[in-house]
Amino acid sequence: MAKIVIDGVTYEVNGDNNLLQECLSKGLDLPYFCWHPCMGSVGACRQCAVKQYRDADDQKGTLVMACMTKANDGSIISIEDEEAKKFRANVIESLMISHPHDCPVCEEGGECHLQDMTLMSGHNYRRYDRKKVTHRNQYLGPFVGHEMNRCITCYRCVRFYDDYAGGTDLAAQASHHHTYFGRQSDGFLESEFSGNLVEMCPTGVFTDATFSAHYSRKWDLQTAPSVCVGCAVGCNTTPGERYGELRRIVNRYHGDVNGYFLCDRGRFGYGFVNSAERLAESQQGKGTGRRTVSEDEAVLELNRILDGGQVIGIGSPRASVEANLALLQRVGGDNFYAGVSDAEFAQLQILKQLSGESALHAPSVREIEECDAVLVLGEDVTNTAPRIALALRQSARNRADELAAAAGIPSWQDAAVRELAQRELSPVYLLSGYATRLDDIARATVVDSAPGLTQLAQALARTLDSAAPTPAATLQEEQKQLLGSIADDLKGARRPLIVCGTGSGSEALLKAAANVARALATARGGDQAVDFCCVVPEVNSVGLVLMAGETQSLGLALKKMQAGDVQAAVVLENDLFGRAPQSQVEAALAGVGQLVAIDQLPTRTTELADLVIAGTSFAEQQGTYINYEGRAQTSMQVFMNNQAARPAWKWLRKESETTLAGLLQTAETTLEGLAGITAILPVSAAAVAGMKYPRQSHRYSGRTAIQAAANVHEGKQPEDRDSIMAFSMEGMSSQRDTAVLPNTWAPRWNSNQSVSKFLDEVGGHLRQGNPGRLLFTRNGSSAGYFEPESAAVTTGDFTLIPAYQLYGSDELSARAEVVNERLTGAYVALAPHDAQQLGVAANDLVTVSADQEALDYPVCIRRSVKPGTIVAFTPAGQFPVAGAGDQVSLSKAQGSGQARFGNLIVSDLQQEGI
Repeated sequence: MAKIVIDGVTYEVNGDNNLLQECLSKGLDLPYFCWHPCMGSVGACRQCAVKQYRDADDQKGTLVMACMTKANDGSIISIEDEEAKKFRANVIESLMISHPHDCPVCEEGGECHLQDMTLMSGHNYRRYDRKKVTHRNQYLGPFVGHEMNRCITCYRCVRFYDDYAGGTDLAAQASHHHTYFGRQSDGFLESEFSGNLVEMCPTGVFTDATFSAHYSRKWDLQTAPSVCVGCAVGCNTTPGERYGELRRIVNRYHGDVNGYFLCDRGRFGYGFVNSAERLAESQQGKGTGRRTVSEDEAVLELNRILDGGQVIGIGSPRASVEANLALLQRVGGDNFYAGVSDAEFAQLQILKQLSGESALHAPSVREIEECDAVLVLGEDVTNTAPRIALALRQSARNRADELAAAAGIPSWQDAAVRELAQRELSPVYLLSGYATRLDDIARATVVDSAPGLTQLAQALARTLDSAAPTPAATLQEEQKQLLGSIADDLKGARRPLIVCGTGSGSEALLKAAANVARALATARGGDQAVDFCCVVPEVNSVGLVLMAGETQSLGLALKKMQAGDVQAAVVLENDLFGRAPQSQVEAALAGVGQLVAIDQLPTRTTELADLVIAGTSFAEQQGTYINYEGRAQTSMQVFMNNQAARPAWKWLRKESETTLAGLLQTAETTLEGLAGITAILPVSAAAVAGMKYPRQSHRYSGRTAIQAAANVHEGKQPEDRDSIMAFSMEGMSSQRDTAVLPNTWAPRWNSNQSVSKFLDEVGGHLRQGNPGRLLFTRNGSSAGYFEPESAAVTTGDFTLIPAYQLYGSDELSARAEVVNERLTGAYVALAPHDAQQLGVAANDLVTVSADQEALDYPVCIRRSVKPGTIVAFTPAGQFPVAGAGDQVSLSKAQGSGQARFGNLIVSDLQQEGI
């Protein structure tokens, strides 16, 4: 630790950091624009000027930029020096010369970093009254709006988009007062993280277009801490509601998981909550005989069915832990089945087995960023777990930090570090079924089918540890050299990482990845756990498998239903037609007496149900979700559902007195995998006189007007008996407990940059925050290597590889209206040679056949596809024609179609070489 003096007060600081970061970590107010804790310093805005003195006798001092000056031991600086204050005010004035006077109509108004810094600097009068520089705005897609005239040229946008997130289509153009930040031409921003521009920009250049469509000021939104339901990473979010409508989602800082950033699916895919298709009321009957039933009638009928004869429950990986628990308790553990495909269930069982091994460690996103050698096996991380993909990009930069340390350059000197490193990256190896968005950071890539990748992984394990099973296949010399390089880099790394997941669709590949991790642990001496990141597809996939029995697969449930062994089945927030072949599901449903479907949106399963129960979305209920690393987190309810929908756990509970906490407490004692889960429950002991924490800000307005159409008098606010939060602006200040703090705000800090006031240090962790509870108990030794399995003998011409898309692979976000413009439709990708042999061109239809199933897909032609394989994308809600590694047959079908990637037809992509 170093000691520095700031305005006469001595502080202990981290001497490796710069002065700006340490000033903010100590709670001091110092204006800045271009600096960001994740991107380091470039000194572009000149806003953080302070006076630095040589020693105690120096009375004159020198102006320095705090973000570019190291916090050396003995440093003496002044923030309040008059010359420094005048300099900062003059800088603001120069930055504001062409800035429009549009704060009252700007979407950033009231949460604008530029407003905060302008007031903090003391600049309050515009002297410039001549012609301003103006720009033409661009159309950047349905997610992000563009108002270039508000720009102050801080360069934050391009530094994040290009340097941090790996984007290529946004750049700084022209120079001086004409500098322009945009694309070469109008069009969609291509990065999966474009929405972060909204929060990165300190002004209103980039705005949330989905929020602008139904805009409310920040202080008029009712908010609560939440968890993103778009994938299994478990990013923390803050949804905002007004007039019973979810208006936006912004990032909520979590030091171990998402940090400062969200992917676009999580940020913009919330539209399904407001969908006109939502199930507003419960219904009974089928076809023309279906009728709406009241809440009381629905409860009576549901209880009658559950208390009847043989009833099974089918859980859901997108439903909360509490909802699945309530169903499990009603039907019993022997009658509770995991509502995922059989192939996925088998893979999740392997993950469950591996979760107890002490030699393996499931790293957080923050820990992934610290890894310096990475092997990705069979997983398209960008499309299945985008926030992890962003972390992998940062791990590749660790080599640059090593070079900078050797050269004596602080890691926060961003421009100098990048100039020094050039293209030197930490080793990242990608073994996948097709080209991915991470290929640009890879030292080497291998494109092959799941069986081919499995053989390589088995050989790599053997290379790392001679005690590992002998691979079945003989490798070529080039492959042996590659595996040798991978093995050397993994063994020599300070913190190596193995990434795999269920996205490959191959149980054998997942086992082979586990063998690689085990062999690596052995090769490194076995005294330190190896980071093993297994990506799963949905927000509560891990939670579901921790509750379901080892044999309780969906396939077994469907067989029982088809055989007539089941009188009734309750399907929880699940569309069975997306989990199993259509013929199998239809036969099962025909054999069951009564079908109950609890969901928030209509599906093919709800259409065939005898009783449809209207459930609530994540924003209308409190719930627990368990992410890929076994981290249980609480998602708080944001607002009340104004219709007759209720949380699934409330529909299913046996006793009306059952609470969320009661469900978790019961599960903790009865389910081994959920031991310790009650630690995530918000603590209410700090409440005074029974007061709760408000969901509404202290500046919330229009509360009487909201209900004026019904009554001019303000009625009693809705009561929330299930949590420690209130649907009100009255109560305990949530700033006392960051675990329930929906929005960060501090005096003089109205923007999202105020989060630094609530961290133990900038870029650290929330003070008093609840990071969740890690449920994986790793105290067991390995059961030994998985033995290679013989490939099943199937017939067909091509090996199938499943593909995933950010917009289209997730069932809920795909129902958001704004996402429709970016949705990817079903397609099959072929190698040019195979397309020529089949006589098909782009957008032709081909029939893909396997066993008794056959589906038609539009064709796109990709150079990155290995001949003899096909890459098939099947949108969420549809079951693929075959599994990963299966052999399928192709034939040209009649007619043509259009395979779409957002707004691009595949024929437009043929020149891209993808």
